[in-house]
Amino acid sequence: MAATVTPPRGMRDFLPAEKARREHALGVIRGVYSSHGFDEIETPVMEDASRLHAGLGGDNEKLAFAVMKRGLTPDDLTAAAASGDALSLADLGLRYDLTVPLARFYATHRAALPPVFRSVQIAPVWRAERPQKGRYRQFVQCDIDIIGEAGQLAELELLTATVAALDALGLGGCTIRLNDRRILQGILGSWGVADELRERALITIDKLDKIGTGGVAAELRDLGIVDEGADVAAELEALTTADWHLASGVVPPPSWLDTDAYADLLALREALPDADIEFDPTLVRGMGYYTGTIFEIAHPDFGYSLGGGGRYDGMIGRFLGQDVPACGFSIGFERIVDLLAVRDEGRPRSVVLVYDPAVEAATLLKLKHELVASGTRVRFERRVKNARALFERVTADGFDAVANVTPETTDAASLTFRDLTASASGAFRH
Repeated sequence: MAATVTPPRGMRDFLPAEKARREHALGVIRGVYSSHGFDEIETPVMEDASRLHAGLGGDNEKLAFAVMKRGLTPDDLTAAAASGDALSLADLGLRYDLTVPLARFYATHRAALPPVFRSVQIAPVWRAERPQKGRYRQFVQCDIDIIGEAGQLAELELLTATVAALDALGLGGCTIRLNDRRILQGILGSWGVADELRERALITIDKLDKIGTGGVAAELRDLGIVDEGADVAAELEALTTADWHLASGVVPPPSWLDTDAYADLLALREALPDADIEFDPTLVRGMGYYTGTIFEIAHPDFGYSLGGGGRYDGMIGRFLGQDVPACGFSIGFERIVDLLAVRDEGRPRSVVLVYDPAVEAATLLKLKHELVASGTRVRFERRVKNARALFERVTADGFDAVANVTPETTDAASLTFRDLTASASGAFRH
């Protein structure tokens, strides 16, 4: 018996209908971002291993796929085994996100780019995840970034464009959650967390929606990040109730609140009066490269965020040698695409020509040429006995109408099209 042939674990094939839905969504996203002044770029799927493991990607660095060096010898393998450093065998790796490649891209091409560069990147990334529902080893990210703008205009443009893209996809009514890494540092400082342990602490706090306040508190204690006697769970519960009244002057602000960062968040909220914006001091965003404002977008119908991002002013300086302000946002494409249906508006008419075996190939090509020239999508299908199965298949593939082609057919004007919403037997009757 032949073995089952499947894609690698955590990776997927897409049938035509699925591919059409994905391309429709990507087209909507690209169109909105283009209208907001963002320009699309493309970067290689691989980057230098040292760049991917520079301490900027948080836990995702551990999930990077490494590409082995060429010409390795048995001695190289032995040395790597002895040292326990498997990465010494790799010089390249598959990108685990699009932000690290963008920073390298900007450092490479800065002279050819405008002072404030607004980029779009839509491309696959790879992580060595444990495959499960909604979590894949290869998936598409949709990123927009603004490099060179230090003011809040960058955050406002990113949030406005992203909300517009989600609205265009039919996912309106979203909520924006805001926080700032400076506020998180204030919280950790109030707990007495040592500077060298803070990034690790944030990785744990980022699990709050998965393991709850008790789980986060327990992990922080187990890692030695907070003292055994600290009631971190209760403090986290209190943080989840924080709101926009903290700097109202009615009551003193809490000791952990960075008032400058909070004022910046209030300014963002005031500049977006039509948006539903929440303050969430426990919002982390897992990447280690964020330096200031961070944000996520949630939808009331789904128990997960539809995207997120933030300011990462220190990253490009790692490659360029001088700091450049940067801010970005990524839509969770794989999370939203299955929620969408391909819309009819803007889609060309799609027809199937069912032909008798006796019809000359030249006749079929002439008919196709005429129809394609008029803006119609055309597929040939040989007549079969089971017309109903054919009808169901082409309907699932997005075709609208069908016409029979016989040896007597002379041109496209002589074709009689029937709507594919008709019954299978009626649609294929002479």
